[in-house]
Amino acid sequence: MNTKLTLRMDEGLIARVKSEARRRGKSVSQMTAEFIESLGREREPSHPLPPITNSLVGVLKGRRLTEKDYRRHLRDKHL
Repeated sequence: MNTKLTLRMDEGLIARVKSEARRRGKSVSQMTAEFIESLGREREPSHPLPPITNSLVGVLKGRRLTEKDYRRHLRDKHL
């Protein structure tokens, strides 16, 4: 069952959304529903990652590295 939802937005944003919906051949309602449905879903890459790259995904999760750490790494690597 579909229920009507009213949204309040800036007029300029509404014009951009309507234009984009026309370009995609969809309604603003369809685009809004697709966006809301996508929330919370993990994004899957549009194409599979190479095996080496895929093996590195998440390797730094939970670590707190800074730009300073990265610069130190590059300096040590190239000296």
